[in-house]
Amino acid sequence: VQLQASGGGLVQAGGSLRLSCVTSGIIFGDYAMGWFRQAPGQGYEFVAAISWGRDLTYYTDSAKGRFTVSRDDAKNTTYLEMNNLKPEDTAVYYCAAVRYGCYQSPRMYDYWGQGTLVTVSS
Repeated sequence: VQLQASGGGLVQAGGSLRLSCVTSGIIFGDYAMGWFRQAPGQGYEFVAAISWGRDLTYYTDSAKGRFTVSRDDAKNTTYLEMNNLKPEDTAVYYCAAVRYGCYQSPRMYDYWGQGTLVTVSS
């Protein structure tokens, strides 16, 4: 199983980035996909998730109205569109997959990508 996250980079505050996470080795449509981030010295923080099947979406409060999670089951890919980025969004962003459930706790996820660094300058 592989989850390959990409799309991170350096952006000024107020800018936008689109993260992608391509998966292989799983039946993608059976899995909810989550996005988490980890700032230096911090634990994993839930950012957003999209369920399997009905494509229900969930966001942490700081992401609501700025971030959009989506998925393309034909491409085995999930996306995190991030707008109006703030310096406090700076972190390594990880995608993760969990079968059938959809959770905010990172402990519930079965598979993880390698992370992509997002740096937002003020």
